[in-house]
Amino acid sequence: MAKSSKKFRVTKRDPENNWVPDSEQKYAAIDIGSNGVRLLLSKVLITGEHCVFAKESLVRMPIRLGEDVFKDQAISPHKEEQLVSTLIAFSHLLKAYEPRDYRACATSAMREAQNGARIASRIRQESQLNLEIIDGGEEAEMIFASHIAETLHPDRAYLYIDVGGGSTELTFFARSEKLISRSFPIGSVRLLNGQVSQAVWDDMQAWILEHCPADIQLSAIGSGGNMNKILRLSNSKNDMPVSYTELNEIDAMLNSYTIEERIRVLHLRPDRADVIVHASKIFKSIMQWGEIEEIFVPQFGLADGLVHFMHDAYVKNS
Repeated sequence: MAKSSKKFRVTKRDPENNWVPDSEQKYAAIDIGSNGVRLLLSKVLITGEHCVFAKESLVRMPIRLGEDVFKDQAISPHKEEQLVSTLIAFSHLLKAYEPRDYRACATSAMREAQNGARIASRIRQESQLNLEIIDGGEEAEMIFASHIAETLHPDRAYLYIDVGGGSTELTFFARSEKLISRSFPIGSVRLLNGQVSQAVWDDMQAWILEHCPADIQLSAIGSGGNMNKILRLSNSKNDMPVSYTELNEIDAMLNSYTIEERIRVLHLRPDRADVIVHASKIFKSIMQWGEIEEIFVPQFGLADGLVHFMHDAYVKNS
């Protein structure tokens, strides 16, 4: 089939709009992270050159794979059974949803686990899901596929920061063009377990100082479940960024509470309440090193990027 040059412009959905699309496509994405396992069911609504990505359902299981892997370099039998059962359940949901396409990707914890490849093979056999273990570069590329550049100012420079449980993906781009990206083994679960050395922090700082020019105004784009929660704790509304000053204030507030108080007062899930302060430290450090005064939080992650990636491939080949 000849490849088409047709491109779609991503449009934000207005919940008050009664717009009826010309067509729609359904996709599903599974993200096996270090802190949780997620299934995203998403519909793409298309009218002419415009499309809207609408999340229909998000299912999350708090299986903290990184808790085992970053300590013992392997996934324990108990968490293996939890993971396999979850993926079998997700496969049944996929059959009911009937997406045009799906992607199932595992990141930091699975790729570092000595038994990760064996467990991935077992999941493929028992769930019939085509599970991929992707590296940090692929992870950053998939997340970047969410067309983040299209939602922001085309003449500005941005540092995209995705903080997960096991790694932090950094992507620097300017004038809507991706310039360079790198993955660092610094994540909220690693920090919780005291498994990040000063040398790794120094490596990240050196990379930021090298690749983030001091003579241009740089903004950040933050993603990950912890950053989404920080946004909800902030005063930023209507797509406005969170300032570095406010991030500092939220960080101080979070650290002033015990884990139990974060659960009771801030209504955080237990598996969020213990790691959010570590994620906040990562965002603060990066913004400080890059002299970044604001961070936008579009509230997307790897699963969203996978959906965009699949739809782009469909459009390219249609």
